[in-house]
Amino acid sequence: MNADLLALFDIAPGGRVIGAIVAFTFFLVFVGIAIIAFKAMSRTVKMVFRLAIVGVIMVIAVIGTVSLWYFSSGGSPKLKPPAEKPARR
Repeated sequence: MNADLLALFDIAPGGRVIGAIVAFTFFLVFVGIAIIAFKAMSRTVKMVFRLAIVGVIMVIAVIGTVSLWYFSSGGSPKLKPPAEKPARR
């Protein structure tokens, strides 16, 4: 393999990148659920109800994706102050 490509694996992704990956994966899972629900109801439910159900699933996916991304990429971590050593007697 190329040594330059291997150098990319030395750096751990930041919190924002991990949050974006989790949010995108969450969205893809719900898109898959919406597609399966749409196909499963093809014969039994009218088109309006099918689209309404898929619309609700997609709204949940978008709200969940935005909230996951927002809360996972928030601010810098709070650091604890260094512990004080007790005075010797």
